[in-house]
Amino acid sequence: MTELDPLFVERCIEALLFAAAEPLSDVDLAKRLPEGADIAAGIDALRVRYEGRGVELACVAGRWRFQTAADLSFLMTEEREEPRRLSKAAQETLAIVAYHQPVTRAEIEAVRGVQASRGTIDVLLELGLIRMRGRRRTPGRPVTFGTTDAFMEHYGLATLADLPGIAEMKAAGLLEMNLPPGFTVPDPLGLRAGEEEDPLDFDDGETPEFAQDFLGEPEKA
Repeated sequence: MTELDPLFVERCIEALLFAAAEPLSDVDLAKRLPEGADIAAGIDALRVRYEGRGVELACVAGRWRFQTAADLSFLMTEEREEPRRLSKAAQETLAIVAYHQPVTRAEIEAVRGVQASRGTIDVLLELGLIRMRGRRRTPGRPVTFGTTDAFMEHYGLATLADLPGIAEMKAAGLLEMNLPPGFTVPDPLGLRAGEEEDPLDFDDGETPEFAQDFLGEPEKA
């Protein structure tokens, strides 16, 4: 087999990432590139080539994309009316899921100290920031929730280990705010490292019995 020109592979990856509507993984790239293409070398070469430029190559949730350099983000800023903002309850719930996943509704309520509104969970599910990960193998088989790749992309996180730790949150003054009772900030590096996800234990075509928990009732003020 003729060895592929590294520059050719690099240019192919560059073209694919430039034209892609969403970040691409190594597997996605391999499906498009000729057999034998050294994707890792091509990615490394592109990262070096774009270092310090207006556009940089970044890894988000295990996928690659081109994005505006952080120090030039002010050029892309515009004032506009946000069609939808997360309520304080939704922000607290999302933070609890992010730091304690996989987590059940009951555990979210225990941390916040108040009952979780159906509307709050619905909003986060609808926005794609959280997802149902499966059932916990405990009495009642409660459903667990975790964050999604969309959550990682929105907040620019490569892995959950990039979530701010206690020191960073204190430096930003966030831990001086009134946090929900029972809320703790675990070490991001210890977040379920290497732990397998709870399996989605549903039969094909079965309507999960907990579906009625997510009917979208409006959240009470």
